[in-house]
Amino acid sequence: MTGVRVRDDESFEKALRRFNKFCEKTGILSDIKKHQHFEKPSERRKRKSNAAKRKLRKAQQSEG
Repeated sequence: MTGVRVRDDESFEKALRRFNKFCEKTGILSDIKKHQHFEKPSERRKRKSNAAKRKLRKAQQSEG
């Protein structure tokens, strides 16, 4: 269970921001989104292939 202790001199908003940052850093939210719906293996391969193409295209644009 993920948690953040609220310090004595800390507001709720700051603690919430710290909690959100911690969750983002550990990848909890992306993991939840990934497991929200079943993804067929063919869809997973297609998504990963498209991500690799985008990454390659972005790298080529930054070079030239």
